[in-house]
Amino acid sequence: MSLSSTDLIHHPYTPPEGFDAPQPAVHKASTVYFKDVAAMRARDWRSKAGYTYGLHGTPTTFLLEERLAALEGGTECLLVPSGLAAISLVSFALLKRGDEVLIPDNAYGPNKALATGELANFGITHRLYDAMNPQDLHDKLSERTRLVWLEAPGSVTMEFPDLIALVAACRARGVTTALDNTWGAGLAFDPFAAAGVDISVHALTKYPSGGGDVLMGSVVTRDEALHLKLKLCHMRMGWGVGANDAESVLRSLPSLPLRYVAHDRSARELARWFEGREEIVQVLHPALEDSPGHAHWRALCGPQDLAAGLFSVVFDARFGIEAVDRFCDGLGLFKLGYSWGGPVSLVVPYDIGLMRDASVSRWPHKGTLVRFSIGLEAVQDLRADLAQALEGMHAEPA
Repeated sequence: MSLSSTDLIHHPYTPPEGFDAPQPAVHKASTVYFKDVAAMRARDWRSKAGYTYGLHGTPTTFLLEERLAALEGGTECLLVPSGLAAISLVSFALLKRGDEVLIPDNAYGPNKALATGELANFGITHRLYDAMNPQDLHDKLSERTRLVWLEAPGSVTMEFPDLIALVAACRARGVTTALDNTWGAGLAFDPFAAAGVDISVHALTKYPSGGGDVLMGSVVTRDEALHLKLKLCHMRMGWGVGANDAESVLRSLPSLPLRYVAHDRSARELARWFEGREEIVQVLHPALEDSPGHAHWRALCGPQDLAAGLFSVVFDARFGIEAVDRFCDGLGLFKLGYSWGGPVSLVVPYDIGLMRDASVSRWPHKGTLVRFSIGLEAVQDLRADLAQALEGMHAEPA
């Protein structure tokens, strides 16, 4: 006698308890069962004491949230589908019509685009401030300022701001601070204990995932009331992450410190190599003494001596955009692509003439900037690839 569909769906077998392994189980669910009506009515979706619906958390996502909170020195964490979603969650949760948000002018571009788009449509204004000048931030704080974004270092130009001074200016006015801590990854410095921020957002897409194959973000806090405000918005916006994506990040987290150091060491070696090249007029890397904000990096990250795997170089102005594009196209191991933190080294060129950052306006030279994300390839192979592409750049185009 064959089983009916009902028998298959309601088969009584359950696996025995006690299974344990290096990787946590993956729990997928939209619907979550309750043992009775009393349990259903008593369960609170805001608490990790139980489960209510897949969007509000499963054992897999709860575990990832707890580990990420510990990584960044926080107590509460929320997961969202991308790093930009993490930025959006903070802005939507904390700002309303008539409020103002201040954003560093060298910040991640989509953060500024969100301010000029959706936030402006909702009646929320924004202003940009010079991240390398705490006085500029102090002067722009107003009675309408409810949120200040911080970023260390700048997304493309790699200046490292005086985070402690910036946070102090905000704290004196009772303004909430949110740091894009993707570069620091919870390893280079403690965003809460060392920098004193209120919120740390992280594009888990980058170093925590480590494979260039996952989109996810996190929002970490230490304050329970602030976390609840964010969580209510998180629920109303319907943000959630897939269990398999959460599993991928959980699987990568144990190797994060090892990978971060490897990216960092290779990046520093190549950045110093670029300092000796006649084609380059400036190397932008927080750990290099001549890079803007080096002293601030040293003060905050010195105890760990960590600086991620990113740096930028500015080509001498005699090499026009066409020549720099030829250099980028001539690379073999480096791939043209946005994002960073994965095993493959990446490169992206930027036209300095189109940048409006206050720090860029102070540079004594103009030209084309190229940002590198150093992957996990052998550093000698990457150096050889860079050298041959630089030589090819000097050749006249066919």
